Amino acid sequence: MKQRQTGSNAAKSSKWQPTQYSNLIRYVPSRKYFARLRVAGKLIRKSLKTNALTIAKLRLDDLGKSEREAAESGASASNGRMTFGDCMKIFKEQTEASNLLKPSTKRYRLEILNSILKSWRGIKSRDVRQFSPSECNTWAAKFSNHYSATRYNGAIGVLRALFETAIQAGALYRNPALVIKRARVRLPQLALPDTEQFERFVSEIQSANGRDSKKCADLVRFLAYGGFRVSEARNVTWGDCDFVKGEITVRGDTETGTKNWSVRRAPMIPEMRQLLERLRAKRMNESPTRPVMRVKECILAMRRAAKVTGTARITHHHLRHLFATRCIESGVDIPTVSRWLGHRDGGALAMRVYGHLRDQHSTVMAQKVSFSTKANGATNEENL
Repeated sequence: MKQRQTGSNAAKSSKWQPTQYSNLIRYVPSRKYFARLRVAGKLIRKSLKTNALTIAKLRLDDLGKSEREAAESGASASNGRMTFGDCMKIFKEQTEASNLLKPSTKRYRLEILNSILKSWRGIKSRDVRQFSPSECNTWAAKFSNHYSATRYNGAIGVLRALFETAIQAGALYRNPALVIKRARVRLPQLALPDTEQFERFVSEIQSANGRDSKKCADLVRFLAYGGFRVSEARNVTWGDCDFVKGEITVRGDTETGTKNWSVRRAPMIPEMRQLLERLRAKRMNESPTRPVMRVKECILAMRRAAKVTGTARITHHHLRHLFATRCIESGVDIPTVSRWLGHRDGGALAMRVYGHLRDQHSTVMAQKVSFSTKANGATNEENL
């Protein structure tokens, strides 16, 4: 029996390979590096999620610092006192260390945290046990007067997460921010241009005397014909445009990425194909890795054109709405439109935003339904 255990332990230990650096080991089967260090008497072993030694060394230092700071905060909690500032430190560390969050999400969380600090004076130094549900509701009521419903809901989520860190550390029993009710986010009324207005709008951008006027007009068309976010459109390359299959691969960029981390394929509608073929004919020698669009944004040109043509204000994102609207008005079902836009909720969001268009289209289509075989509308029963 002892021989079996010894053999098993030997096999287990052989999977872990020491390195020349202290606290850094390698798991042989996956070739990934792990941190193995002792903090406050506790042995910690965590994956550094890389097989590159240089990256592993950097992450090891960051992890060691993070674990020591967390241990110090935990020690404060075990002594019966944990401040809101202690919760903030842990929350920031967890946010920055997470590999599951996009950089833009991390920035948004930290912006929300700063908004909370500005709106609630003296909160940082207070003991977390001093906060009452009533006090949280009072702060929320004041906060809602200065920020949008979306920002307000984001702040509630962050505040709850901050108190949750205190609960996990054993310094708090109940989350006082759970009583705060989230605000209802009202979808904006969309004032989108019709076909003629859109053509006048784009023509005005193109005919302006700016250096990039024509390029801006191309970007407006590209956004409207593809339903892209502007962060996605600027990264579409010629290699992403498949003229045979009639689709465009959308990836986003390394900083913001496509929403939900997904890669999707958008359809190449006839107007989009004409636009791309025209641009490609002028730039036949460009590498497949070159971006299709020559400008990254055109908001100033759009503001000017809207003012000149008397069109309602149009943003980059309005063009995404315009694409979805035209698709639904053309008879495309909402789940398909949702998939083209890159939504992953099965069409729930698109239904809330564009559901009225579907209903209007349905009513119009219903007028074309008839049981009559004659143009005068007489039924077969009347002709008997």
